[in-house]
Amino acid sequence: MSATQTLSFKQIMIMSVSAGICVANIYYSQPILANIARSLQIDVRSAGYISVFSQAGYGLGLLFLTPLGDKFDRKKLILWLQLLLIAALVGITFATGKLTLYAASVAIGLFAVAAQVILPMAASLVTENRGKVVAVIFTGILIGVLAARIFSGFVTDWLGWKFVYLISAVLVAISAVLMQADFPSSRDRFKGSYTDLLASVFVQFRRFPLLRRTAFVGALSFGILSSFWIALTFHLSGSPFFYSSEKIGLFGLLAVGGALAVPVFGKLADKSNNPKKSLIVSISLVLAAIALIAVFPHWLPAFWIAVVLLDLGVQATQVTNIALIYTLDPAANSRINTVYMTLYFIGGAVGASIGIFCWQTGGWNLVMAQLAVFAIAALALVVFSKHKKV
Repeated sequence: MSATQTLSFKQIMIMSVSAGICVANIYYSQPILANIARSLQIDVRSAGYISVFSQAGYGLGLLFLTPLGDKFDRKKLILWLQLLLIAALVGITFATGKLTLYAASVAIGLFAVAAQVILPMAASLVTENRGKVVAVIFTGILIGVLAARIFSGFVTDWLGWKFVYLISAVLVAISAVLMQADFPSSRDRFKGSYTDLLASVFVQFRRFPLLRRTAFVGALSFGILSSFWIALTFHLSGSPFFYSSEKIGLFGLLAVGGALAVPVFGKLADKSNNPKKSLIVSISLVLAAIALIAVFPHWLPAFWIAVVLLDLGVQATQVTNIALIYTLDPAANSRINTVYMTLYFIGGAVGASIGIFCWQTGGWNLVMAQLAVFAIAALALVVFSKHKKV
């Protein structure tokens, strides 16, 4: 690879769309659980575990599969993960009961982590504009997450829930062909055993103070987002709004606007010699959103603005963080990504749990206080860092 290796616009788009297609699979089930339950003659509560098992599979894949990107050719690893994902997607359409349904859901989550191999692969293939490239691919992942629920609901209404997964299998197959046709192979990096590779994930956590700080900032940020969306659902479904779940779901479209603006922060990460400033700006957007809906808890326009600001702030924080951690050691990008994304999802789970507790205990005001504490803690980690690069 030359000293100024770049990716073409076409290559970046293929990686972005492929990552979005892969990660979308763990969210398809959420709006169609009732349809699946009726089809398989199981209760809705049992069907609800599909989402839980998909998320669990994704977590297992992050920990046990994504580090392999540092040991094997990422291009081949992505192909195998996509082929196995296709098999899992076809498999769920043949599910006849809870056991096969849950097994297929775990497999879908497990192999959907191809998206988290594509991200470090992109970072390793460029030496210029890394932040911009990472931001575009991360935006693809965000749009995949946001569009998944809309796609699955539409297809289920027209064709039935099984076609959601069959169409997705075709999309994954197309993206697999494009990924294999247009990208260079990479050499093996890590020479030890698989056990040594997993142990090395924890070594990366101890090795880089920057990784630890960005991972905790990322965890706090995703915790804010998870808690906010749960509390928003409760808040808007009650007085004085009394919105239906369908109307509340439309607020997700505002988040797409925030996601589309994220690449701007990727460019700033490339141009700025002080990413700390970029993080301070993005976290400040989150604090502004929290303050707005804390002061005006019943004013609808405040929520429109806050959803855009909060989603933009959180996602911009993640893009800046990811661009930073990929400068640490290109030979360990996959393991570094594993550390970051594992803590990221743990932060989301913890934030959601605390958010539910705060809502049940003190309602909207206590949730706002919780979000503010998380945001201030993230800002403090950035501001009081001894290093210019956070």
